[in-house]
Amino acid sequence: MDVSILFAVFVIGLVIGVPVAACLGLSSLAYILVRGMPLVILPQKMYAGIDVFVLLCIPGFILAGNLMAGGGITERIIRFASALVGWIRGGLGLTNIAGSMLFAGISGTAVADAASIGGVMIPGMKKAGYPGGFSAAVTAASSTVGPIIPPSVPMIIVGSLTGVSVGRMFLAGAIPGLLLGLGMMITCYIIARRNNYPRQEWAGFRELGLSFLSSFWALAMTALIIGGLLSGVATPTETSIIASLYAFVVGAFIYRGVRLRDVPKIVIDSAVSSAAILALVGFANIFGWILASERIPEMIAQAVLTATDNPILVILLINVLLLFVGMFMETIAALIILFGPLSAVAIGVGIDPVHFATFAVLNLMIGLTTPPVGVCLFVCANIARLPLAVVVRAIGPFLVGNILVLLLVSYIPALSLWLPNLAYGN
Repeated sequence: MDVSILFAVFVIGLVIGVPVAACLGLSSLAYILVRGMPLVILPQKMYAGIDVFVLLCIPGFILAGNLMAGGGITERIIRFASALVGWIRGGLGLTNIAGSMLFAGISGTAVADAASIGGVMIPGMKKAGYPGGFSAAVTAASSTVGPIIPPSVPMIIVGSLTGVSVGRMFLAGAIPGLLLGLGMMITCYIIARRNNYPRQEWAGFRELGLSFLSSFWALAMTALIIGGLLSGVATPTETSIIASLYAFVVGAFIYRGVRLRDVPKIVIDSAVSSAAILALVGFANIFGWILASERIPEMIAQAVLTATDNPILVILLINVLLLFVGMFMETIAALIILFGPLSAVAIGVGIDPVHFATFAVLNLMIGLTTPPVGVCLFVCANIARLPLAVVVRAIGPFLVGNILVLLLVSYIPALSLWLPNLAYGN
């Protein structure tokens, strides 16, 4: 009965449009009141959820991304991507995807990618003769690469939940992220060929070289982050701070896009974004603690394992569930609530925890582009000034391609395990 109140308040909150973090907090509060527990449990469990050292990566990487974005890096990355692939049929669409893949090593979040790349590319694609729906759809779809290619905020959350090295989680997402981008490029090219979308003239090797040099310092941030983790010189948290200092130096003194008077606003915006994520983590930890105390994870694991212990079927069931959940719930909240019980199911049939975490995060990233709560869909539809339904129709082929990549990553463990095992050992 008490658990039903928990879920009832949570679902009602979602239906009436209450933010997910507030839904988690209100439903947990309702449960505690009904059970007659002391209210001090709320702040205690919330603080316990965010009192994890590795979570300090989040404000560090968000600040680094905002400093680089404020330094005019988006335009430089798009210029390089355009010189690289813009001459192919559907070149601006391919440039959009390639730009997101390059930007992924800076932002670490899908919404930042969608807003930054989309603000430049969607109007440019429409002006060049691409349909608005396609322009918004390719931007929304490609933004999901951001949290897969390192650095990645969801991977940091997973590391804090499981105790698995964040560096290992970052590397686990590298190959799946590249596959996701390549899959979307193939989809984009097929659509462009079928609809005879325009392409640009080949800019020449000189422009390719100049655009690469122009964006070099930005692209080097990814190498800095991965190099720091692989070398063992710095922890993930230390790497995020180094990345922030690097982003400030590059943005202020090399690209000269960040003025010193802009820095306080960038810091405050980063703090607000980080606080929103950590508040969500804290409320979700309370919710997760209640589920654990009611033995919900064990019951879910037992129910699934009773039905089947075949790893192929278990992976399929987990993916179907996460795809469904991703349509309605924010990624980080879904990870914190569902990761524990689903991880128990996966480990119970012999699935490697890092492999499971990788396809779980990839799955929920796809949810950012599925209605009715696909945040990236709303961002891109707003930039394109189109009804959401138009963008939803256009994104269908990209969703199919992304799900095919998800299945590859789910059923071929080496795609996510090879790099971390190479760097850290088995």
